[in-house]
Amino acid sequence: MIDQAIRRWKRERRIARAEAEILARRGEPAPHGLRSPLIVSLTSYPARFGSLHLVLRSLLTQSVRADRVVLWLDEGDEHLLPPAVTSLGVETRICPRWRSYKKIIPTLMEWPEAHIVTADDDIYYKPDWLAGLARHADAGVVCHRAHRIALDPAGGPQPYGDWELNIGAPECSPLVFPTGVGGVLYAPGIFHADVLREDLFQALAPTADDLWLYWMHRLRGSRPAKIGKRFRITEWPGTQSQNLRAGNLNGDGNDQAIRALTERYGFPR
Repeated sequence: MIDQAIRRWKRERRIARAEAEILARRGEPAPHGLRSPLIVSLTSYPARFGSLHLVLRSLLTQSVRADRVVLWLDEGDEHLLPPAVTSLGVETRICPRWRSYKKIIPTLMEWPEAHIVTADDDIYYKPDWLAGLARHADAGVVCHRAHRIALDPAGGPQPYGDWELNIGAPECSPLVFPTGVGGVLYAPGIFHADVLREDLFQALAPTADDLWLYWMHRLRGSRPAKIGKRFRITEWPGTQSQNLRAGNLNGDGNDQAIRALTERYGFPR
């Protein structure tokens, strides 16, 4: 009981510090310096609208300026956005009900020439989060948080639970597996042509967009770069009642997707 109370107190203090930091941000953001537009793309749904303004504020007040921050929603959900969100003036668009794929597939369709950075709608992003990704954009795929894929004796991927999770140091390797929760930058032209095929991503990896995207850029020869130290996730209160990450980690969602993707494409070397 005491340990739980201490953990809860630490979490509440961390969340309060994060919110205060966002609200205290000042100053003019710097240009990103890339040769093509820089777009931050995310999606959300009504269960998370209560804290969405904090996520959006943390994305809009980065130390470098994105050319656009785009929020993708299911049709009708735009009418449920609270004033704390609508007052921010974020570009809001409607797309098909693709769940977590909404944060990248429609953006890829609309702006294929852009550097696209995906973000989640439930965590805190520090002020230099975007600058770090943009600074390493030449790698093609850049992330703050990644796992290292473990291989079996035949050279294929071991079950997801056997991978080295949340790598603690910078690394650039075909076995670096970016996780969307920390944010990922994708350079223009980095994906295999199948990336936009709804019939395939819905059949092979319906709840595992990170795996689908990994296969799609690795098939084009990417060497993903994980930057910085171990990424710490600070989740906003009330956002975890519906969570795909938990189902994929604790269930068999990721391993099912790995098997399906390997059967379809093999394991990218």
